[in-house]
Amino acid sequence: MKSLYAEHSASATPQVIAATADSLPEQADALARARAFAEPLLATQTLDTGENVLLHADAVAAILRTIGGSQAMQAASYLVYACDHLNKPHEVIAKAFGDNFADLALETTKLVRLQRMARVAQNSASHSGNAAPMAQTAAAQTESVRKMLLAFSKDLRVVMLRLASRLQTLRHFAATKLPVPPGLASEALQVFAPLANRLGIWEVKWEMEDLSFRFLEPDTYKQVAKLLDEKRAEREASVERLRQQLAEELGTQGIHATVQGRPKHIYSIVKKMRGKSLGFDQVYDIRALRIVVAAVPDCYAALSWVHSRFVPVTEEFDDYIARPKPNGYQSLHTVVRDLQGQPIEVQIRTQVMHDHAEHGVAAHWAYKEAGAKGYGGSVTAAGEYDAKIAVLRQLLAWERDLSGAQAGGDGAGMFEDRIYVLTPDAAIVELPQGATAVDFAYSVHTNLGHRCRGAKVDGAMVPLNTPLKNGQTVEVTAVKEGGPSRDWLNPELGYLVSHRARAKVRAWFNALAMGETMAKGREAVEKLLQREGKTAIKLDDLASQLGFNNADALFEVVGKDEFSLRNIEMLLRPPEPAATQDDYMPLKKPRAAGGKGGVLVVGIDSLMTQLAKCCKPAPPDLISGFVTRGKGVSVHRSDCSNLRNMVNRSGDRLIDVEWGVPSGKDGNVYPVDVAVEAIDRQGLLRDISDVFAKEKMNVIGVQTQSVKGIAWMTFTVEVAESGRLARVLKIVGELAGVRTARRR
Repeated sequence: MKSLYAEHSASATPQVIAATADSLPEQADALARARAFAEPLLATQTLDTGENVLLHADAVAAILRTIGGSQAMQAASYLVYACDHLNKPHEVIAKAFGDNFADLALETTKLVRLQRMARVAQNSASHSGNAAPMAQTAAAQTESVRKMLLAFSKDLRVVMLRLASRLQTLRHFAATKLPVPPGLASEALQVFAPLANRLGIWEVKWEMEDLSFRFLEPDTYKQVAKLLDEKRAEREASVERLRQQLAEELGTQGIHATVQGRPKHIYSIVKKMRGKSLGFDQVYDIRALRIVVAAVPDCYAALSWVHSRFVPVTEEFDDYIARPKPNGYQSLHTVVRDLQGQPIEVQIRTQVMHDHAEHGVAAHWAYKEAGAKGYGGSVTAAGEYDAKIAVLRQLLAWERDLSGAQAGGDGAGMFEDRIYVLTPDAAIVELPQGATAVDFAYSVHTNLGHRCRGAKVDGAMVPLNTPLKNGQTVEVTAVKEGGPSRDWLNPELGYLVSHRARAKVRAWFNALAMGETMAKGREAVEKLLQREGKTAIKLDDLASQLGFNNADALFEVVGKDEFSLRNIEMLLRPPEPAATQDDYMPLKKPRAAGGKGGVLVVGIDSLMTQLAKCCKPAPPDLISGFVTRGKGVSVHRSDCSNLRNMVNRSGDRLIDVEWGVPSGKDGNVYPVDVAVEAIDRQGLLRDISDVFAKEKMNVIGVQTQSVKGIAWMTFTVEVAESGRLARVLKIVGELAGVRTARRR
């Protein structure tokens, strides 16, 4: 059985290893115990690269040891590979070594699997007949980087394990001369080497770049290597003479300094040749020296002496002490020419700057494992936190670096839709570009989003709609109870960018409105049951008899005025006895023959009629009549739900009716009900009443109810004809706070 890809994980920098909230606990003989634990599991296993798993783990541990990693960190490299061969890896490793080791091993293994799946998918696409589209390749790399970033934020030791493992994989291919799997070398050059650069782990960066370049462009690599070899002895002798000369002469100037030659990195030479269109002989750092002094003033004193001793190339001077690089790198870089006119690159820095250049941001992380290379002594919690934040921000800058690289090619903007910010506990949160503190709060937890009332960004209070930037630390102030503001849903105010957060706010208000609607419906149903003396009936049983799944479904439609209470009354009351022929006869004459100003029954000269109270028809509504027992013809709007139910029971009692006289010519008025839903406020009832008064509509009845700031009002107004009512309701609907105004 083969294990995971050779990119499994290991680590690279003792001090960054410490860049975790808690470093790995020291245990007696941890390294020997971990290797003995893993050996039976790994000794006969191979990676997809063909490398023996145990040998790979040994090499990873050796990389960690070379750069000063503790025995505890070296031990972790074996446990990472053991995970793939255990049924319950976390449980087994935690029992033998503790939860800290188990968490690290599992987190790293999970990341390796995700990346391997992405690479396999990309490779299969490229082998399907046509090469994978550039956008598809960029998208796969984008997703891989994002997963790496979020995994690193959970445990910063994972960064080191990934870097060391990839470096060992490249070394394996270099030693065996085997063909490199597609994508592995390019990913090392484009993703892992920039990561090592951002963290300032130069040993890993340079070697990874050279090995990757060797696999990707073997001809160019060999050509430059040959050029370097041709005059290697002469060049090295020249550099050594210059080194001794500088060391002696700086000493005579009272500047205590260590002068050393710098190794040549083929990839950096090629980058300079291509970037500046230079020939090999024009590359300045073919010959290079580094001067390390005690203090910053000594740096500038040494620079002054070097410029006086040799001829400086003015345009090649960089002061990274006054203007450090984004990853914290500091040094003076200058190029001078010797007596023969040959260029020499000289770097000048302090010992502290040199330590940072060797170990990167990790050099700021003083901790008990650092030993002689650290600052010694204990570290305050604040110091550890600041150091962790420093590392995390370099990780975020690394992602931004890749973002800029993608934007320059066909994958333009593939990273630019996201930003990454930090929680107060130094965890990374991924957000859409332009996101605010409210988006951040909902990303952490829905309930925190609902209760969010203020925010600090990098320790300073900011408005909630302030767009966040990559790498900022965000802290949310929340109340104990409460909900979101409706302003958050207004796109012009800019409180929310995330679609997910907006959906959560809408869901909160929908749930609130639904609760109020159901409360209104429940109250109406319970009042009806009290009037009818049927309070003993079970509400779910009542809902079932009316065709609803449960009582809440009934309350909802009643609360929305989509289901008439008359339907419930008809269910609760015993059915009327079967109608006889006498029921259809007119019982008495109306006062005004012919129904002047009222309703005419088609085909009958005069018949007592009454307007139904359930739907309150008014001209020119379409109307229908229903012959009642003892009360003549009840006139309903044709769309009345009560009429529909009565017709379903006794369809033969339906009768045609029509309005007797055109509306407005006889002074007749008709009562109609108007339902208004609005946000409750002072003066709301007065404002609505003023509209009816200005429109000369007499209000003869008002019912109001307010639940949690929402007012439901029913106005009974007299109209000569219902058509004019629509214009008045439009005016009411435009009042402040009014949501809906409609005829019931």
